[in-house]
Amino acid sequence: MVSYDHFTLNNGLHFYVLRDPTTPMAAMNILYNVGARDEDPNRTGFAHLFEHLMFGGSVNIPKYDEPLQRAGGENNAFTNSDITNYYLTLPKDNLETAFWLESDRMLSLAFSEKSLEVQRQVVTEEFRQNYLNQPYGDAWLLLKPLAYKVHPYQWNTIGKEISHIENARLEDVKDFYFRFYNPNNALIVIAGDLKTSEVERLAKKWFEPIASGKPYERILPAEPKQKNAQRLEVKRNVPQTALYKAYHMCARADEKFYASDLLSDLLGSGQSSRLFKTLVRQKQYFSEINAFITGDIDPGLLIITGKINKDVSVAEAEKALEKEIQKLIQKPPTSAELRKVKNRVISANTFGALSALNKAMNLAYYAHIGMPKLINKLTDHYEKVKPIQIQQRAEEILNPANCSTLVYESNNQVL
Repeated sequence: MVSYDHFTLNNGLHFYVLRDPTTPMAAMNILYNVGARDEDPNRTGFAHLFEHLMFGGSVNIPKYDEPLQRAGGENNAFTNSDITNYYLTLPKDNLETAFWLESDRMLSLAFSEKSLEVQRQVVTEEFRQNYLNQPYGDAWLLLKPLAYKVHPYQWNTIGKEISHIENARLEDVKDFYFRFYNPNNALIVIAGDLKTSEVERLAKKWFEPIASGKPYERILPAEPKQKNAQRLEVKRNVPQTALYKAYHMCARADEKFYASDLLSDLLGSGQSSRLFKTLVRQKQYFSEINAFITGDIDPGLLIITGKINKDVSVAEAEKALEKEIQKLIQKPPTSAELRKVKNRVISANTFGALSALNKAMNLAYYAHIGMPKLINKLTDHYEKVKPIQIQQRAEEILNPANCSTLVYESNNQVL
């Protein structure tokens, strides 16, 4: 059982203190309520660009990493469609260094044409290397706008196109910072062998003087129910044809989420999954196949992706895949089969939450979606899922009209 305390500063910044007496280290996780979905459709990739800019130094601390490393700490960050997350660890006796560093970044980030140009080059090179110049790299750039027509999940965290970052102006960057990087648009989790009273003292000292900022009201277009199958076929110079299928599913906070997550694992997570055993090992239509969910805060996607063997046509592979899907729609999994999948998910969640940092990150995310008690209740939600619910989610999600298919065809593939 994870125990935590919660308090809120006068400027609206939420703090959670997670007690972990097993480690001499302390972890700080700062979650900003901004992701790719909050971007202007004509200026995408800014959330990710800003993640890079945040390490360029603040007005009072020109080089963020140096004092943190001297204090024995390390840090990193990530951005996705929903959030931007910064985290660090350091010896608990040096915790105030973390408060000093992060409060200064929140208060007064250093802006300059030079720093923007440096990070713009870094991000555009990342775009080229990972999305444009790598086999299968642009698959998500093609698949997401195929599946989403109005919701901003239609573009990736890296952005719609490289020109949006290449043309980013300093005034655009400043506007983004002052709009989203405010105390009332963030929450912080501190984890370690620490007293809440000490954390609260440091929070009031370093963060409470920062002005709260204007409230951010998120108004996003809801994606309409998909009524007709979507399909896109492209040819590329890749070794094998790849098949991508995206099915719309529920939002993260929906009670149906847990059965949908288990459904994806049962289908295509690991070599004991249904699709791997039948379509890879037995019938050899695919050389690899996987299923997973995006896990987005707004309604997301269940994805099935596989590499088709060279002597197999796309039509044959799709027909075999649909046959396996229909088996699950027509008959629920056995209790033993579901138990095996549950055990894998629960063990992964358990072992993944052993470190103070992972617990801090998890609590930050659950608090962000308004469900902080999930830190102790997640296993219960998965345990409650019954075989019939898996079948119901399969019938609801895995229907052809709800599917967007990308055929990423190799020039050498059998027709």
